[in-house]
Amino acid sequence: MLDVTEAAIMLGTFKESGVRYPRRLIAEKRIRYVKYGSKVRIPKSAIQEHIKRNTVFPVDLDCSGRAA
Repeated sequence: MLDVTEAAIMLGTFKESGVRYPRRLIAEKRIRYVKYGSKVRIPKSAIQEHIKRNTVFPVDLDCSGRAA
């Protein structure tokens, strides 16, 4: 279980925006999390799933510039 700062570091957003991105994911219920009283913890697997779900793969182009 990761705290919000650790989640931001794992997502690679901590240097640019601190903890805003993971907090937004939590507020919008776009990521799994657990509340312990006032504390919020995010499972490491939820971060990995989020990254996998939002990964965009390049499109292969043929010689004419069209998608293969």
